[in-house]
Amino acid sequence: MSAKAISEQTGKEFLYKYICTSAAVQNRFKYASVTADTDWDRLTQDHPWLLTERLVVKPDQLIKRRGKLGLVGVNLDLSGVQEWLKARLMRETTVGKAKGVLKNFLIEPFVAHKQEEEFYVCIYATREGDHVLFHHEGGVDVGDVDAKAQKLLVGVDEKLSEDEVKSQLLTHVPPDKKEILASFIVGLFNLYEDLYFTYLEINPLVVTADGVFVLDMAAKIDATADYICKAKWGDVEFPPPFGREAYPEEAYIADLDAKSGASLKLTLLNPSGRIWTMVAGGGASVVYSDTICDLGGVNELANYGEYSGAPSEQQTYDYAKTILSLMTREKHPDGKVLIIGGSIANFTNVAATFKGIVRAIKDYQGPLKEHEVTIFVRRGGPNYQEGLRVMGEVGKTTGIPIHVFGTETHMTAIVGMALGHRPIPNQPPMAAHTANFLLNSSGSASTPAPSRTASFSEPRAANDATPAKKSKPGVPPATAHCPTWSLKSAFAGDTQEQQASSDRAGAKATTLFSKHTKSIVWGMQTRAVQGMLDFDYICSRDEPSVAAMVYPFTGDHKQKFYWGHKEILIPVYKNMGDAMKKHPEVDVLISFASLRSAFDSTMETMQYPQIHTIAIIAEGIPEAQTRKLIKKADEKGVTIIGPATVGGIKPGCFKIGNTGGMLDNILASKLYRPGSVAYVSRSGGMSNELNNIISRTTDGVFEGVAIGGDRYPGSTFMDHVLRYQDTPGVKMIVVLGEIGGTEEYRICQGIKEGRITKPVVCWCIGTCATMFSSEVQFGHAGACANQASETAVAKNQALRDAGAYVPKSFDELGDVIRTVYDDLVANGIIVPAQEVPPPTVPMDYSWARELGLIRKPASFMTSICDERGQELIYAGMPITEVFKEEMGLGGVLGLLWFQRRLPRYACQFIEMCLMVTADHGPAVSGAHNTIVCARAGKDLISSLTSGLLTIGDRFGGALDAAAKQFSKAFDSGLLPMEFVNKMKKEGRLIMGIGHRVKSINNPDMRVQILKDFVKQHFPATQLLDYALDVEKITTSKKPNLILNVDGFIGVAFVDLLRTCGGFTRDEADEFVEIGALNGIFVLGRSMGFIGHYLDQKRLKQGLYRHPWDDISYVLPEHMSM
Repeated sequence: MSAKAISEQTGKEFLYKYICTSAAVQNRFKYASVTADTDWDRLTQDHPWLLTERLVVKPDQLIKRRGKLGLVGVNLDLSGVQEWLKARLMRETTVGKAKGVLKNFLIEPFVAHKQEEEFYVCIYATREGDHVLFHHEGGVDVGDVDAKAQKLLVGVDEKLSEDEVKSQLLTHVPPDKKEILASFIVGLFNLYEDLYFTYLEINPLVVTADGVFVLDMAAKIDATADYICKAKWGDVEFPPPFGREAYPEEAYIADLDAKSGASLKLTLLNPSGRIWTMVAGGGASVVYSDTICDLGGVNELANYGEYSGAPSEQQTYDYAKTILSLMTREKHPDGKVLIIGGSIANFTNVAATFKGIVRAIKDYQGPLKEHEVTIFVRRGGPNYQEGLRVMGEVGKTTGIPIHVFGTETHMTAIVGMALGHRPIPNQPPMAAHTANFLLNSSGSASTPAPSRTASFSEPRAANDATPAKKSKPGVPPATAHCPTWSLKSAFAGDTQEQQASSDRAGAKATTLFSKHTKSIVWGMQTRAVQGMLDFDYICSRDEPSVAAMVYPFTGDHKQKFYWGHKEILIPVYKNMGDAMKKHPEVDVLISFASLRSAFDSTMETMQYPQIHTIAIIAEGIPEAQTRKLIKKADEKGVTIIGPATVGGIKPGCFKIGNTGGMLDNILASKLYRPGSVAYVSRSGGMSNELNNIISRTTDGVFEGVAIGGDRYPGSTFMDHVLRYQDTPGVKMIVVLGEIGGTEEYRICQGIKEGRITKPVVCWCIGTCATMFSSEVQFGHAGACANQASETAVAKNQALRDAGAYVPKSFDELGDVIRTVYDDLVANGIIVPAQEVPPPTVPMDYSWARELGLIRKPASFMTSICDERGQELIYAGMPITEVFKEEMGLGGVLGLLWFQRRLPRYACQFIEMCLMVTADHGPAVSGAHNTIVCARAGKDLISSLTSGLLTIGDRFGGALDAAAKQFSKAFDSGLLPMEFVNKMKKEGRLIMGIGHRVKSINNPDMRVQILKDFVKQHFPATQLLDYALDVEKITTSKKPNLILNVDGFIGVAFVDLLRTCGGFTRDEADEFVEIGALNGIFVLGRSMGFIGHYLDQKRLKQGLYRHPWDDISYVLPEHMSM
């Protein structure tokens, strides 16, 4: 949602902080907020004026007409305010249909003034600009300001001047107040623009000799502009509409939504209700709510919400568990139902999102059964069959009644089942598997034209025509309101109309896409591009529809894609200019730019006259920026589809990005060749549902566009309806409208005036809104009625009265489409033709693997770490648990090296080993090499590697060798003396024995520290004791033949592995054999090597050259040839 209401206190704070005007704004920041928890002594300390001034008190909870409702206390002292609040604070009251508790109040200074000093001012946004309303008589009795007030439209990107205000708005204002009011209104308008307000009303605005007083204020801001206005807004709190509580679960989901690229929405309507929904898609969520209310469930509907935009499994799990937690808090005598619904997804992997829901159901299976919850599921889209299978399986394993349905079932049929209005089928027919790209699962054998190059409903010679179907008897009652269409006359002059349309100077193109359309895709959206190329291929296009990609974050290069069975390269450019210059044939841009960069990149695109159509996918672009894009597009003759859209599709010709979903859905909905029905919708998900409905009830789609869910879509319903009217191949038009805005009334006008003559089937979703007691903002930003005429109910009636075919509900939409289509067939307007199978397209390996259709030996295997999920996992332990348990570096090493959670003393011993082996001065070979490399100007990695390469049996690598030698001797039963004699006889050194500097008389303190710890904490030290006995023998011969630090760590580690209880004897020996112990030295000494590297760089040491006097030159004295 974009436009969100803010509290009066927040609005006044913005105004007092940032308004720039010569008018003297009085009582700046003089307001105090009161709740049930207010400490009055503290409040009067913070606001001492409360003790000295007369006061006004009123609730600050988005309540309109507070004065008329008796909710304003006027001209009171502080004790009077407290007395007034006693009767109202925390008391339930009714405002219109909404019941709510009065919790938040605002106290301000009372302003004594005369009636003639009260004025009314309001600024609100529309598509064409911002309207400023002013009336010289403000206050409680202002009445119908739309009829009374002076109005001034400030166009997009235009400024408001004081002269305009005086001449057009202040005509009835006394001369002595004109200057001050003009300056204030201009300052207010600039504030409104700068802080991205969408609505700002002050009533009354009082102007006295002392200055300007803002008495009452209501405002909305564009929440999507947060990234622009954060510095000025701060952390804005958006209060819920009066009558609806602010629940922590709503805040939790809003926080998830803010952190996600997906869309997650939740509004609690009635937490005690028995009907709960978990719906995928902004448009679909409204349709489900409508159907529930139509079937009498409005008082039992517990929530409104939606999840869309391909949320991850974890995000879906978090969303689902929130809803399941809410619905299992109190029982209902009739049990409860959960409707997990959705339209046919375009790009969301249904199985992946369902995995999150299934996890949540398993976690809550006890409470769900206890509360007698029945679950109904209907979904379509990528991999939906696997999702439905998993959902059905969890029902069987948990014992929870779960009924699952796919695309063969009408989208909202499960609502009737859930509410007991229609029977639940025992075994619903199964649709074709997602994997079967070549199976036509529609059940219709004869549909498209023999040639896919021709329009499916192209007129044919009489002897070619197949017999017309008889029209179905029993037209739905809704169509009784429609006049009888003269179907044949409706299509007369199609060709002339199109010709006239294309001849209009400066007009936007009637035909946006053809079989030869070429596009540039902005953004590295390889999956979407591959989907477009696969669509092109099955449509038998000669060439790919994507000519190039633009991605500013890499250099120019080529990206590999598939064209049918072969691989092709598509160029990727760093900047738009190069792409346009090298591909002059391109006239469509598909922008996957983020909401932050979409505005700038689209404005740049419109500098190139070759571009005629731009699709903007991003959701959440601030409305003020969108209006600037629309203005520029109108000037340039560019058609914009979006923002907040999946795009559009022209079967047999071109599709935008992910529109239409995967190939199985494109084939099932026959989108690879044109039909006769064109549609326009706001919702992307619902556009795919329309593809499904139209393909099942008619000969298919000719063209379909989702204009986007924002308040100001780049192109409107009427723009596309007029294009369809002027396109000969289109024989009937379907419009899926929505609550909010007035665009549908233009269609009514077009029908009445005869500009639209083709049959129009139309339904506006959001009819449930008029049944709710408080305002609900639906999933789309534009889906909110600001006045009665913007409600779905009002628009549906107006369309019906104008002559459009309007069903009684979304449930009947398919029936009405079928009836109109059958009439067109009966009248010979549409001539169905024989289907021609499309070319085969191989499935991508990654998707086939996702579906479980193929298997292949993995190139790598790993058993220590998994980064694929929501959080990193070390040997089965989530990273959050690692920190929660304070496992430390030793614990992590235990998980990654030994796949064990080692005892605490073992983790400490590992960390001690790393500490004592970290460094042994610059003279040892590894440190020496590192220093020489560093001084030669090499980088850190090269220098470190140089040092590590010296580690071996002679330097540092004795841990493994010592462990092996001592273990073998001990395990074979050799006495220490026998072991020493044996090694001497074989002429082999005992690894881990001996030191260049340290001796029995000058012990190595590192060894002593480790020995003390091991003796204190290890359960047993058999091998260490054996090694110490060997040391007694060797040091008796030579005092420096001590057990050195390498040897000590080696034997002590064997004791650790053998006695800690986490390993079998074979496992312990295997870790020694494969070199795990040397890893301790390598890891520890790497710290020292890095230290030496940094030390040399810090000391700025030059290239090292070894001195001559430290080299013994031993060349031969005589050389003979």
